[in-house]
Amino acid sequence: MHNSTGFDYGMWLAALLSVGLVFFFIGSYMLPTRRREWRSMGLFAAWIVALFTEMYGIPLTIYALTALLGRAYPVLNPFTHQNGHLLVALAGGSQAVWVIVMLVSNLLFWGGIVVMERGWRLVHKAQGALVTEDIYSRVRHPQYLGLFMIISALLIQWPTIISLLMAPILFWSYVRLARREEGEIETQFGEAYRIYKGQVPAFVPRWRSLVSGSSHSVQEDAGA
Repeated sequence: MHNSTGFDYGMWLAALLSVGLVFFFIGSYMLPTRRREWRSMGLFAAWIVALFTEMYGIPLTIYALTALLGRAYPVLNPFTHQNGHLLVALAGGSQAVWVIVMLVSNLLFWGGIVVMERGWRLVHKAQGALVTEDIYSRVRHPQYLGLFMIISALLIQWPTIISLLMAPILFWSYVRLARREEGEIETQFGEAYRIYKGQVPAFVPRWRSLVSGSSHSVQEDAGA
């Protein structure tokens, strides 16, 4: 995707398509319906736009680091898209680093999509009932876990000053949203949800639940 000058930026069509692709998948499984959900999604939208603007449009992080550090920051020549990657530049243009970054980020990204889809499918199939089986027996918020995996994937794929600074705020916004939703669910389902909440972690599955590979209902384990 690089041009004859070796300066692979100003690719606004690529930036626009990338933003659209991410929102297509996120919107398919996490379409906001309430004001607080739209606020968190708005923050995510700003983060995505800023990230892809730097990935394909204007490499602000590279400009900032070269201005601050001068020759201490290794600007690689030609300044291709790959050489503009922060980790690749710090590694002296290592092809191995680029391959690892792309491999890990793509595995995380598509893994996050799969996790979100699985959680979404179970919720819609339940039609308002409490879901505790399958992926919900491992984490209480698989859709947010999938989103966090996607955010982490994009941070690895193209780290920038802005995206790194905004990411903790974005994570906190969705953690807070999940906690507010849990309060509503606990009001609706009472003791059944309190038992479930006490057994299943919110976002990070326990190692033994991953190793066992079993898929069961927490309510059955609790005798509900």
